Amino acid sequence: MWKTLHILARQSRSSVSELVRRAVREKYLGDSERRKEALLSAVGLWKDRTDLPDTETYVRSLRKGDRLKRLSK
Repeated sequence: MWKTLHILARQSRSSVSELVRRAVREKYLGDSERRKEALLSAVGLWKDRTDLPDTETYVRSLRKGDRLKRLSK
């Protein structure tokens, strides 16, 4: 899949991220009203989570270590 996405991205002169965003929009967020509903439903989704540190600490921990190696598998 990864290789195919890279080939398609190169052919369409866009990024893999843009291809994925476009596919998600088309598949799950068809029209703007559904897109708005989906976005609003995510607001505050994690507000009551107690198992995670504050946002900045959490994001920084994700960026540490062998993250790139894990993603390339």
